[in-house]
Amino acid sequence: MDSDEVLRVELAVLRAEHRDLDDAVRALQDRGTADMLTLQRLKRRKLALKDRIAALEDRLTPDIIA
Repeated sequence: MDSDEVLRVELAVLRAEHRDLDDAVRALQDRGTADMLTLQRLKRRKLALKDRIAALEDRLTPDIIA
């Protein structure tokens, strides 16, 4: 595997984890008895994953100056 393939696999894993966290947050909110601290931690984790996803996407997409 070359480095781009490794980054693509890592990106897929992070996206799946982000989707899972999104589902968990939604389920807790729908239940109505969600612990606010737990929700806050899950949302913070989602944001961190989003930042890592964006960084990996930037590494995979070359800058093209038009």
